[in-house]
Amino acid sequence: MELETRMKRWRLILGEESSPQFGKMGGVELTDEQLLMDQALASIYNQTDSGGFGDGSGKKVPGGRGAGNGPSAPVLSKWLGDVRTLFDKELVTIIQSDAMERCGLKQLLFEPELLENLEPDMNLASMILALKDQIPGRSKDQVRAFISRIVEEINRLLADDIRRAVTAAVDRRRHSPIPSAAALDYKDTIRRNLKNYNPELKRLVPEHFYFYDRTTSNAANKYTVILDVDQSGSMGESVIYSSVISCILASIASVKTRIVAFDTKVTDLTEQCEDPVDLLFGFQLGGGTDIEKSVAYCQQFMENPGKTLFFLVSDLMEGGNRAGLLRRIREMKESGVTVVCLLAIADGGKPYYDEQIAGRIASMDVPCFACNPQKMPELLERALKGQDLNAFQKELSRTSNAS
Repeated sequence: MELETRMKRWRLILGEESSPQFGKMGGVELTDEQLLMDQALASIYNQTDSGGFGDGSGKKVPGGRGAGNGPSAPVLSKWLGDVRTLFDKELVTIIQSDAMERCGLKQLLFEPELLENLEPDMNLASMILALKDQIPGRSKDQVRAFISRIVEEINRLLADDIRRAVTAAVDRRRHSPIPSAAALDYKDTIRRNLKNYNPELKRLVPEHFYFYDRTTSNAANKYTVILDVDQSGSMGESVIYSSVISCILASIASVKTRIVAFDTKVTDLTEQCEDPVDLLFGFQLGGGTDIEKSVAYCQQFMENPGKTLFFLVSDLMEGGNRAGLLRRIREMKESGVTVVCLLAIADGGKPYYDEQIAGRIASMDVPCFACNPQKMPELLERALKGQDLNAFQKELSRTSNAS
């Protein structure tokens, strides 16, 4: 990299107040685009009078902590537009989050014209959900649209893989002698009849057809998947992923899905699984934690323990009965329920959790780990197939350490 390019980058990093020092080295002349970058970054990171948003009248609102009077929505909207034009998407989300924290912009999240310009981001979505009761009427449609964009991205990432994983684990059972067009195993029928290809007809002429055993479609034979989700403030990203995953599972006929939210109270949100946005707005981020109470509530739905998957999504910061929580998890495990404790469903970063309780749960041979959302389909498939999830946890750990 040329010296001039490096100096310009350092000038952008250090801000306008570093200009005199660069002047002693011959000076740095920024391009028009770099000047716009400098102004956008100064609005957030500078602690001088040159930093900060305008208030709409030409007066500066300095950067730094504290809301002050705050910038006007039109000025902030222009700033967001500049940021999205000048920087990569990954940097945009970082700058947006810093702006909310450093410049006291939370109240402006609910300005309709501002929301339209916000880049979809998990942290911002979590913040909006935590403040959802404060959303003014004029902004509700824009807030819902913003959350919908997050949901759509997750659906594109996970929906097909989750459906394939569940189908592979649950529907692909032993074959049945009872013919049924709806239960035809196309893949196995084609594979086993390849030898019967007729070159003249240019077609496969099967000697025998194979059909799935459809008994798994009966209610008594369905797997039950329960997600018991901690809605304390630190679990925002996990709440969002859990909600979308629950709605995907609820759309699959071969499994019964239930989603429960808890803080010090327990809220069954299963009836809202038709719409992931509605489901998300059913959560109330923040508050205390009584995990044992929620686990007790979920136990009533474990009618067939051998075909029940129970996912506890929590940081395990138990404010209730710790001994009772551990006892109930042991009871579920011994009854035949597949129990998994997910400390977080998140893209990255080390989760913050109660290591003592996590250790006690792991000592019961219950997998206890954080999971990248993209690994959730594989986790579901292995769990439904009854495979060793501790081995899956070790594979995740090796992958994480290697990266």
